[in-house]
Amino acid sequence: MPRQFLMLTLVCLTGLTAAFGADAVVQEIIARVNNQIVTRSEYVRSEEDLRKDAQQQDPVNVEKIVAERDKDVLRDLIDQQLLLEKGKDLGITGDTELIKKLDQMRKEMNLESMEDLEKAAQSQGISFEDFKQNMRNQIITQQVIGREVGQKLIFDKTEEKKYYDEHQKDLAQPEEIKLSEILISTEKKAKDMTEEQQLQAAKAKADDLLDQIQKGARFEDVAKKSSDGPAAAQGGDLGYFKRGALAKELEETTFAMQPGEISKVIRTRQGYVILKVVEHRQAGVPPLSQIEPHIQDAIYMQKLQPALREYLTKLREEAFIDIKPGYVDTAASPNETKPVETATEDPKSKPLKKKKKLGLF
Repeated sequence: MPRQFLMLTLVCLTGLTAAFGADAVVQEIIARVNNQIVTRSEYVRSEEDLRKDAQQQDPVNVEKIVAERDKDVLRDLIDQQLLLEKGKDLGITGDTELIKKLDQMRKEMNLESMEDLEKAAQSQGISFEDFKQNMRNQIITQQVIGREVGQKLIFDKTEEKKYYDEHQKDLAQPEEIKLSEILISTEKKAKDMTEEQQLQAAKAKADDLLDQIQKGARFEDVAKKSSDGPAAAQGGDLGYFKRGALAKELEETTFAMQPGEISKVIRTRQGYVILKVVEHRQAGVPPLSQIEPHIQDAIYMQKLQPALREYLTKLREEAFIDIKPGYVDTAASPNETKPVETATEDPKSKPLKKKKKLGLF
């Protein structure tokens, strides 16, 4: 079942553990989690990020959103430290995934090298090393959550049917089609041809491509090889369209087609197009079998959040956590252990549990 939405389950994971060099300024420590610390600057940065996210999410209700979530800022920072430490225990480094994500970002930005990506980050006032560390932290926490929590969630067909029956209104969808396109552009001007000749040449090419498809060539292969459209590399995949989203002629043509059907050559402002209806969804609630993956994802998300919170409570109880007066961990467990400093070792004291680590003061 798809798990790509795991990123949505993560709480504020943008803080970095403070690193102190010889010339670094000592920062105020507001929490200790085993041998790691949370500084006030991290806390303030997380509050600032929270406000920015709220501004983007709902500019009208920024203050309300901030007031609701601000109390959990320290909780989220502690969550992160616990998950990162668990990742270390599990041998999760995130190295391979980090390289892949950075390379994907480089390609999406049409940059030649990682050095160019670093320069692009610096030009926006972003520390590339901090950016990479944040991304690595997200990868590690995602993998820990997936391995330790997500993989242990279980539900059956009965739960799927119950969710389907109880969410009919939410599952209803408008009529829409999924299209793929082959475009032969007429916007490129050739010096040795008149406009009329260009139109004729583009039409002839489109007719030839349609003939190839009708004779058995795969639409997607022809699109990758010959289409001038922006989605050529994806086999012409344009995604889904509801009624009203397409030009009238295209809507009338495509919404009357069946899945797998291919249109005639159609003249548009951009050139000549051949369209394929990949999928045609009728309005209403689809059959359970058709949207089962969506329902599985929804149930998974319902179960994930409480299971994740239970897991993080368990991690808290296995750790030494100390919070500076004036700050509150809203997810604190009454079974947590605080680190205790002693000048001399008490021979009668019990040894610490293996999984617990003494905070360094």
